[in-house]
Amino acid sequence: MADTTETPTGEALEQKLSELLEVERFEPPEEFRERALLKDPSVYEEAERDWKGWWSRQAKELLDWFEEPTEVLDDSDPPFYKWFADGKINASYNALDRHVDAGKGDKVAFHWRGEEGEERDVTYADLLRDVQRFANALKDLGVQKGDVVGIYVPMIPEVVVAMLACARIGAPHNVVFGGFSATSVRERMEFSEAKALVTVDGARRKGKTAPIKQQVDEHMGDLATLEHIIVIQSTGAGCDMQDGRDVWYHEIVEQAEDECPPEPLDAEHPLYILYTSGSTAKPKGILHTTGGYLTGVAATHKYVFDLKPDEDVYWCAADVGWVTGHSYIVYGPLLNGATSVMWEGAPDYPSRDVWWDIVEHFKVNILYCAPTAIRAFMKWGADLPAKHDLSSLRLLGTVGEPINPKAWLWYHLVIGGSRCPVVDTWWQTETGAIMITPLPGITTTKPGSATKPFPGTTADVVDEEGKPIERGQGLLVIRRPWPSMLRTLYKEEDRFIETYFDKFGRDTYFVGDAARKDEDGYFWIIGRVDDVVNVSGHRLSTAEVESAIVSHRKVAESAVIGQSDEDTGQSICAFVTLEGSEDEGDETIEAEIRDRVADRIGKFARPKRIIWAGDLPKTRSGKIMRRLLRDIAEGRELGDVTTLRDPAVMEQLEGKVKELQEQES
Repeated sequence: MADTTETPTGEALEQKLSELLEVERFEPPEEFRERALLKDPSVYEEAERDWKGWWSRQAKELLDWFEEPTEVLDDSDPPFYKWFADGKINASYNALDRHVDAGKGDKVAFHWRGEEGEERDVTYADLLRDVQRFANALKDLGVQKGDVVGIYVPMIPEVVVAMLACARIGAPHNVVFGGFSATSVRERMEFSEAKALVTVDGARRKGKTAPIKQQVDEHMGDLATLEHIIVIQSTGAGCDMQDGRDVWYHEIVEQAEDECPPEPLDAEHPLYILYTSGSTAKPKGILHTTGGYLTGVAATHKYVFDLKPDEDVYWCAADVGWVTGHSYIVYGPLLNGATSVMWEGAPDYPSRDVWWDIVEHFKVNILYCAPTAIRAFMKWGADLPAKHDLSSLRLLGTVGEPINPKAWLWYHLVIGGSRCPVVDTWWQTETGAIMITPLPGITTTKPGSATKPFPGTTADVVDEEGKPIERGQGLLVIRRPWPSMLRTLYKEEDRFIETYFDKFGRDTYFVGDAARKDEDGYFWIIGRVDDVVNVSGHRLSTAEVESAIVSHRKVAESAVIGQSDEDTGQSICAFVTLEGSEDEGDETIEAEIRDRVADRIGKFARPKRIIWAGDLPKTRSGKIMRRLLRDIAEGRELGDVTTLRDPAVMEQLEGKVKELQEQES
């Protein structure tokens, strides 16, 4: 195990990392093990002996119910499972009221910091007051139980208020990541038939203000179901307000009644829809319900992060627009009465050490972030975190994509000072909560491995026929239902079955990831097996990006793949065929294509590489062979090309890729 001496920098750090790369296993530090919530590995056996009973205990111990459920799991109609179906509960009540009623209203729920250094401490009582008022304001606007409310708001406390106000009255929320374009917002509002949209006048990023409301107006005007746009005055940016449709958040909150009793909801009442990219151009509306989801996120947040709510300051450095933010910024921490940090800004503004300033300033104990961020910090150098006192940290977590062993070790050594267990977690928007993870204090970790399934859950690696692979690589599956699982795809039940349960049967969830199981039964997640690209933890459909590219007037065809990238895990590489006789585009067309993708999806989706292709490798039936494009982009030996309509296409593309790589190097 690594020692706890002063963290090295420069060549000494590289030497130390080289040494640590030879260490296969890391035991939890003894001091941590002694204070950990979980000390006995028999928790796995206990949960496995009666997994339904184990989840039932979590539901009853971690949540307050208006009517406690008597039925745990209804598995009579797989894959449409129901958890705690005869119970009644409210997410907003569990996140706020019960803590305030217990005398903890003055406890800080969020230490918020803006990118220019502004700070606000928001207590549980503050949140409860604002949530009740905004819930009443929504009702005053005609929003009722079951109506969908869109939320397109940056990382400010009001985004939490909006989510919990929706949950309070039983209106499912549909949050859209702030990095998505207004076109994507409209698409998601249209799919979900949202009745209202909460947004902001403007959003700041690296010292600049983007006119969010103005951009929304350009795309939302004729959306039939959308009755109101509620605008939070966040930056003071000017914006037009349409009479009869648009209202100011602060005005309707001021006019609303103070008290809004939480609605007792069926455990299976929809809590939220969150759209995620699929292997077709149309995003998938993941639907999560209330009781099971809350059980899953409360349990995993407590045990995976060894949370001590009366002592810890917890920071999940994600965005509320992704499921990580839903589960581990909003619901999980608030259910457990935690104090969290909320940061509105980039990891390198106003300086590249801003994260470490935040950790030092708020004395953060638990940090949960993406491998993309860790790789960026590695690039910027260990001297930046070395300028700050990070001794408050006692646990580190990673989320969003597989982490390579060197980044894991750098995180452990440089940020954690070798004293902090690292919980490398695997889960999805669809799973709702963490599924494969170490349990700090119990699990021996291996850099790069998510280790074992969380108690009460199960996972397996299988071959194409669904037969288990005891040791080696295959497809990742989940064998039985779990409380926080998605219930369906919103208004697309056939697609739900086809996407997740057709391949291996209705009792086996097909994850869509490849994985490897080692000799100790540890899981190593490899990545997607379908046409989804994971850029900095953001899952994007290749078809979605291709559609945006082909919308350019000069583009005839495009094929998009994910390519390994040192900074972002994967980057987008687009093979583009132009119309007419043009074989290659110029810098102007490249820029226009990237702008088109940014406008239709978001800036983070812009292709890093554009490769001009006279033709694309296709089978005789016309199907594009993306597998071969991935092979040449990664410099691998080509697989079988006998099914290609024109094998010469690959020779031409190989030459272009090599030429581009030489230019980049």
